[in-house]
Amino acid sequence: MTLNPGDFCFASDGARIRTLLGSCVSISLWHPRLRIGGMCHYMNPRRRRPSGPHELSGRYADEAIELFLRELRRTNTLPHEYQVKMFGGGNQFPGSRAVDIPRQNIDIGLELLERHGFEVTATHLGGTGARHVLFDLTDGGVWMKHSTHTVGDQAMA
Repeated sequence: MTLNPGDFCFASDGARIRTLLGSCVSISLWHPRLRIGGMCHYMNPRRRRPSGPHELSGRYADEAIELFLRELRRTNTLPHEYQVKMFGGGNQFPGSRAVDIPRQNIDIGLELLERHGFEVTATHLGGTGARHVLFDLTDGGVWMKHSTHTVGDQAMA
């Protein structure tokens, strides 16, 4: 299965989830005993103006974490039982004076994981360029390929 920006998936043994990251961030959770877990691919730290009730979206870090917590309640598991890995947050426009969304994505993801009792076991965050990530729920393995190609002041993915 391929996660596009804003997607969320929680599955069982045998599933393989892949995604391609630039400034977005991906978090993978794997429960080694039950062989379940999931991955998100969020684009922004939070929704700008939530207006009333809305369906949770994997596009936003805070809502993606809430989607994970919903799955943990459904499976009667706890955050500390999972292996957690986090990737992405690459600056695609180094030298730009624009708001640093990649850094915000990284910071909020780490903060929310810690606040909810998750222990991050591996990260590859920041820098520039693209990351190809493949998560195998058979054994919890996550493979990541990081590539950068810069032209002038801008990183191309």
